[in-house]
Amino acid sequence: MTQEQIILFALFAGVFGMLLWGRIRYDIVAFSALMLGVVLGVVPTDQAFSGFGHPATLVVALVLVVSTGLMRSGAVGLITRTLVDSGRNLGMHIALMGGVGGVMSAFMNNVAALALLMPVDIQTARKAGRSPSLSLMPLSFATILGGMATLIGTPPNIIIASIRQDSLGEPFRMFDFAPVGGLTAIAGMAFVALIGWRLIPQRDDAMAEARDFAAYIAELTVPEESDLIGKRVAELMPDADKADVAIIGLARNGKRLYGGARNTEIRAGDELVIEAVPEALDEFRSAMDLAFSDKSREKDLKAEGDGLDILELVATADSRIVGKTAQSIGLAWRQRAVLLGISRQGRRITKQVRKTTVKQGDILLVLAARDHGADITSWLGCLPLADRGLSVTDTSKTWAAIGLFAAAVALASFGWLYLPIALGIVVVAYTLLKIVPLNELYDSIEWPVIVLLGSMIPLGMALEDAGGTALIAGGLVGLTEGWPAWAILTVLMVVTMSLSDVLNNTATAIVAAPVGIQMANSLEVSPDPFLMAVAVAASSAFLTPIGHKNNTLVLGPGGHRFGDYWRMGLPLEAIVIAVSVPLILIFWPL
Repeated sequence: MTQEQIILFALFAGVFGMLLWGRIRYDIVAFSALMLGVVLGVVPTDQAFSGFGHPATLVVALVLVVSTGLMRSGAVGLITRTLVDSGRNLGMHIALMGGVGGVMSAFMNNVAALALLMPVDIQTARKAGRSPSLSLMPLSFATILGGMATLIGTPPNIIIASIRQDSLGEPFRMFDFAPVGGLTAIAGMAFVALIGWRLIPQRDDAMAEARDFAAYIAELTVPEESDLIGKRVAELMPDADKADVAIIGLARNGKRLYGGARNTEIRAGDELVIEAVPEALDEFRSAMDLAFSDKSREKDLKAEGDGLDILELVATADSRIVGKTAQSIGLAWRQRAVLLGISRQGRRITKQVRKTTVKQGDILLVLAARDHGADITSWLGCLPLADRGLSVTDTSKTWAAIGLFAAAVALASFGWLYLPIALGIVVVAYTLLKIVPLNELYDSIEWPVIVLLGSMIPLGMALEDAGGTALIAGGLVGLTEGWPAWAILTVLMVVTMSLSDVLNNTATAIVAAPVGIQMANSLEVSPDPFLMAVAVAASSAFLTPIGHKNNTLVLGPGGHRFGDYWRMGLPLEAIVIAVSVPLILIFWPL
């Protein structure tokens, strides 16, 4: 080995070691390695920051913004409330949620897809009286599997397409991954839904955590043009159950109707009295096209800023509002905010929310113009709950968001527009239409991932230029000399999977893809099957909670332990290899 190769291998070993140690965040580790590589002379100075302008880095950032827009516009909620039914048995529920999550993660960032579906799954588990541990891990695995099917479904696919362009002059297109990745994902999800979830230990503490959500008493107003006018309250019960909200009454002209409200005919201006957690409340409001209790104030708030936020505030003994009502202290006209709901430890609230006297310990659900939350919290003298990223879905822009994204995917799929350009146009349109508020545009991007990509890409290019990847490929070729093609691909996938289970899948793809190309060149065959093998394997991190962010996300809410993942993950990885290797040889022959 040359001195340059030794330095680069040492840098990569140091990066992998630090990532395994986990005490320093991965973006700091990668950027430090890049700077060290420049200082040591193995990364050219003029190439040090080339990774930050690389198409793979840009596409990942743009996909994250587009994912936010699809969630904020209600496009994703439209899918989930149409398909998800909490009355199904656990196996069917896992199959359906996994299918929805898999399809969503094929067209949006799979972390964002899980983040959106996880509250739905937890609420369903709570309503069914079972632990969410049995369904959250299958949901995580399904969203990881679904990302294999398209170019934008997961960062490794984007990276591998870019590496193919750099090496072969042409990238993979949007659906080039579908024949292998899509069919492998279907096989994997079938295993998860039929058998895999039965291998997961059930955690009763996760059930207790799932019940620990504050349910609010809130009011939603029936607009003048609503399709609900003329219906009876009882007719809304199936939709309410589906959204996991309870309709506990109807208010008309400031008076509450309870027991007889079920058979009351709904009129314009009526207020439905709801008990629900914030996410379910917003889902039901957007599904039924209802308004908040103070519709005029809601319009004023929308006119003032780039959207609305929902705050959860705890009233303390020193809070301005304790012993008073939101109406009496002028919350609406003084602070331009609306009290949506009150959570009072299970006790019933009999007056209109804005006319209810607030007590110490009440949790208030407050609607405010974006970026005014801190001022309102300070003025009220309340304590904010941990920020859960609650926001108000603007259903008026649902189809605009879907149409723009679908057009971009179509143009990129047929090769009429370069994918980063197509996604960039969507982001500009989302911003101009305020589907993604301007002040949230950069908040949508997971910057540590961008720094990781921007830092690792120059290091990977340096390793390839120095002949390091050829050295690794030569070792693997020597190990598998005389073996059949399927065995060689299997070895490459096992090595890549092993790295992906303990490292970031992005870093794994950056290292493994050039190795695959070098192996193909050594064997004098097409590099495409090797790149596909790396793409599938880099996305198959199922053995640990650290291999993929989705696995980490469900660790706490599911009550899982580190050793729980391999029970379902190990057979799943074996199935992925068994299914994908023949598919690769069929659709991408050597």
